[in-house]
Amino acid sequence: MAACTLSAIINVQAQGGANYGPGLRININEDGSRYLRMIFWGQIWARSSEQNPGTVINSDPAKNALDIGARRLRLLAMAQISPRYLIVMHAGINNQSFVIGGASGSAGTGGYGQGKKPQLFFHDVFNEYAILPSINPKTLKPNRNSLYLGAGLHYWWGLSRMTSASTLNFLMIDAPVFNWPLIENSDQFARQYGIYIKGALGKLHYQMHLNKPFATNLAPASGGPAIDNNGNSKAAIGGYYDLQLFDQEANTLPYRVGSYIGSKKVLNIGAGFYHNKDGTRSITSDAITRKHNISLQALDVFADIPVGDKAKNMAVTAYSVFYNYDFGPDYLRSVGIMNTGAVDPQFTGTKTLEGPGNNRIMMGTGNIWYTQAGLLLPKGKSGKLRVQPMAAYTLKNLEALNQSGHYYDIGSNFFLDGHHSRITLQYSSRPLYHPTSKKVMERAGELLLQFQVYL
Repeated sequence: MAACTLSAIINVQAQGGANYGPGLRININEDGSRYLRMIFWGQIWARSSEQNPGTVINSDPAKNALDIGARRLRLLAMAQISPRYLIVMHAGINNQSFVIGGASGSAGTGGYGQGKKPQLFFHDVFNEYAILPSINPKTLKPNRNSLYLGAGLHYWWGLSRMTSASTLNFLMIDAPVFNWPLIENSDQFARQYGIYIKGALGKLHYQMHLNKPFATNLAPASGGPAIDNNGNSKAAIGGYYDLQLFDQEANTLPYRVGSYIGSKKVLNIGAGFYHNKDGTRSITSDAITRKHNISLQALDVFADIPVGDKAKNMAVTAYSVFYNYDFGPDYLRSVGIMNTGAVDPQFTGTKTLEGPGNNRIMMGTGNIWYTQAGLLLPKGKSGKLRVQPMAAYTLKNLEALNQSGHYYDIGSNFFLDGHHSRITLQYSSRPLYHPTSKKVMERAGELLLQFQVYL
């Protein structure tokens, strides 16, 4: 297990700088097989955003908006309390800006005004037992096959690599969010309570779960689309399986790396699914309630390949995923990341189908194809600042819309000390849909600047 722990440490060091070493870690015994490790991180965003038509921000009509806020402020602690037992606890806050993200009930002006004093909550809390560890605890030699059993509020999802994405080492500034298709509806910030198994059969890695989704109770409209209403929710099953053709990735934690910045040679091909019986409901025009299964599938490929002269440490990183989503008839959901906008009741023009602020059509019944790629440029003379231009494209073909949506992102990472200290600049362009024709009526853009540190 000490060797397994060392593998996890090396995996983290590979994404960061030489000064990080083993990080914030306390060894309980001499060989380090019993330990406590902690990780802290913060991601601060500054943005200039074109707002959707019909938006107000704190009662003022707004076509454009500038804000600075916390996308993520997190703490993760993990303890290997014996060669076979692991516990992980992960807490923090998300999406706090000048007018949103505050504690429940915060509003108006004063100590508990808008956006203030957000509630810290758990993202992950799970325990794990090594049935067949990846490292033989007696010989300290690798086992070809491994099997772990865990339970709790967990992130060992099925579906896709990016559904279990680490938030510390994205290639782009953030995940596209539709990779978490249940986000904050029948999950708790992409987590559910459940039982999972994980491990490897040679180069084939796997993770499977049996979860109890959180309750949803949105009211369907007569003759309208399926909505999130699962009553006494049924158990959900899912799994993700990837063949790791080159370097084998650590799986001590569920968080999948987005970019290794030239430190590993990885080529993985994966597939996954998620199924929840009776996860949504609709009502027909003749008042008959129907329940619909949530059935989701994905295929993906991930490559992180060093190229050129080794001394220059260049690398190409690419990821492509195809999602087939079925939430029931005409299911559609809009989401705006750190959305500071609200509906303008006085607006007399045409409002978009997405709603106010920076909302976009995020997901729905239909197909989504997402691809991202980046190039790590050669080291300079100092070898400190690294530059990684990157871009992403999304195509959404959803049942409830009458026109496909094209989404574009382009920018660059500037690594000061690997992922431990980086600045990311990105511009994103999104289509906006007409509320009745369900076709694209115009586009809007957003310029984002992120400051990230994790230790």
